[in-house]
Amino acid sequence: MPELPEVETVRRGLAPVMEGRRLEKVEARRPDLRFPFPERFAERLTGREIVSLGRRAKYLLVDLDDGETLVMHLGMSGSFRVELPEAETAPGAFHHPRSKAAAHDHVLFALSGGATITYNDPRRFGFMALIPRSGLEAHPLFRHIGVEPLGNELDAALVARLFRGKQTSLKAALLDQRLIAGLGNIYVCEALHRAKLSPTRPAGTIAAKSGGPTRRAAALAPAIRETLEAAIAAGGSTLRDFAHADGALGYFQHSFRVYDREDEPCPTPGCHGLVRRIVQMGRSTFFCPECQR
Repeated sequence: MPELPEVETVRRGLAPVMEGRRLEKVEARRPDLRFPFPERFAERLTGREIVSLGRRAKYLLVDLDDGETLVMHLGMSGSFRVELPEAETAPGAFHHPRSKAAAHDHVLFALSGGATITYNDPRRFGFMALIPRSGLEAHPLFRHIGVEPLGNELDAALVARLFRGKQTSLKAALLDQRLIAGLGNIYVCEALHRAKLSPTRPAGTIAAKSGGPTRRAAALAPAIRETLEAAIAAGGSTLRDFAHADGALGYFQHSFRVYDREDEPCPTPGCHGLVRRIVQMGRSTFFCPECQR
C-alpha cells in the first residue's frame, strides 16, 4: 500500500492540474470500489470548483467550493492518469507496469481547461467519500488519526509522551496510526535505522521515567521527518503497484538503507554489521543488529 511519501507525491502531481479548476463532468463507472460511492456522487461533484488539494495521513483531500471535501484513498493499486489537451502525462518507466485497461478506469474527472483525470484501480481497494469540511476531523475516518509526522508538532517531547508506558515494540508503535499518522512498513524501517534504534525495543523505553524525552526520542523524531522528506524529494518509493501522478518512476528505493537489503553490509559508517530480516506482526522488518540498539 502506498505510504505517506507516495500519497504526498500524488498530491503534488495533481495539485497544479486540479486546483482552481471546475469539475465539468464526473463519471463513476461502477457503483463501488472498496465501498459504495456516496449517494449522487457524480451529481454532487459536477459543477463544483476545486479550492485546494491537501493530504491527511494517507488520504487525499479535495476541498470544494460548496464546503464539502472529496476524500480519496488509493488502496493497494489505485493511481491517477492525467491527460491534458495536448498530451497524456503518464509516460515514463514504471517499477511495475501500470494498468491502463479501460475495465479498471473506474472514475473520470473532466476539468475546465480541458484536462481529464482518470482513477484506475485493478484491485478496487481504494475508495472515495464526500464529507463536509467542517466535520472532517470528527468523521470516523479521521477521528482517531494521530499527529502528522511532517508537521511542527512532532518533536522529541511528543514522541516520548505518545510512547510512554507502552510495552509493544517500537516498530509496532510507529505503525499505530492512532499515534503518528501515515507511517508504513518501509519508512518505519528506514527511520529506525537512521535513528539507530532497534525495531524490537519496547516503545516505552524511549521516554524517561519522568515522562520526558530521552536521547533516543531526540534521535527518532528528526529521523522520521528526514526519512519522509528524502522520500518525497525523490518521488516516493514506487514499489509494487504504486506510480505517482505523472507516471514517472520514483527513485527512493535505490537509496534505501536497510529495507529489502537482507544480508547486505550496513551503510552506517564504521559499522561492520549485516542487514537482517525478521518478521513482526506478519510483516518484514529490516535492520542492523549491530548499530540499532
